[in-house]
Amino acid sequence: MATKLKECRDLVLIFSVFNPLSIHEQIEELCNSHDKKVLLQIKKHFGDPYHLASWLPGTDCCKAWNQVECDPTTNRIVSLRMYSGNLSGEIPAEVGDLPYLKTLELHKLTNITGPIPTSISNLINLISLRLSRLNLTGPVPDSLSNLKNLRVLDLSFNSLSGSIPSSLALLPEIDILGLDRNKLTGPIPESFGNFVGRVPGISLSHNQLSGKIPASLDNRDFRWVDFSRNKLEGDASMFFGPNKTTGVVDLSRNLLEFDFSKVVFPTSLTNLDINHNKIFGSIPTQMTQLTILSLNVSYNRLCGLIPQGGKLPSLDYTAYFHNKCLCGTPLESCK
Repeated sequence: MATKLKECRDLVLIFSVFNPLSIHEQIEELCNSHDKKVLLQIKKHFGDPYHLASWLPGTDCCKAWNQVECDPTTNRIVSLRMYSGNLSGEIPAEVGDLPYLKTLELHKLTNITGPIPTSISNLINLISLRLSRLNLTGPVPDSLSNLKNLRVLDLSFNSLSGSIPSSLALLPEIDILGLDRNKLTGPIPESFGNFVGRVPGISLSHNQLSGKIPASLDNRDFRWVDFSRNKLEGDASMFFGPNKTTGVVDLSRNLLEFDFSKVVFPTSLTNLDINHNKIFGSIPTQMTQLTILSLNVSYNRLCGLIPQGGKLPSLDYTAYFHNKCLCGTPLESCK
């Protein structure tokens, strides 16, 4: 009997030497079978790339696979992140079949082409959606407004076209909305003055947006806005006001035209760039009371004395040059 027990222990020892996984690990796989099947379909769609070499059918996706993360309690896939790899082709529709996904991020994968799959709108638990620095084309899907838990929507650095869906204002938890560096056209939606929940920071820069900025945006207190390098016209004073908490405003390189001297700035403002517009009037003396970190009002139609107080005189002359008749330090003295 003792001999047989010894033989059994020896077999267990030999087995463990040649297989480093514990017996428990060999028996129990944490990875959900549905999620694993979907991920393997995604891998096949991309042509079994080296970037996904760890995705092997015989291993546990919760323990051994890169780019994914499982919930520690449910063991469902909650995060899929792919950065700077050799992936090519369109985003597979199967990504919409991971129902517990909270984070979906594809970044710096310039061979990823085609449209944003509408199946992503099925991911109702999604909190962060970043599809940036890819080569996506087509419209921004209106159905993204179904993602009621979404806090971050970053579709920047693509070739998306068409208009901005007004329904994005229906995202109650949105905190960051980045649609910059695409080929979007048309006006800024009127609905952006009526976000139903949080008021996000918005970046729409480097597009081909046109028309007037909706006056309705005065209804909301944006922490930061970047509408630079578009074809926007008219007034932009709705981003300012004594009761707002806006910190950063970039409206540079548009066709904006309003009286700068009538603007009342929030005390929270630290960065302001309005260069290359048609803005007229003078620089309000109230700006001397602000904690300005960055200011650029160059290439406009401003006139009068640069207020001599606060940080304004100490800024580089390039912050003010190429205006109609601005004068005073750091520019030439007024005549």
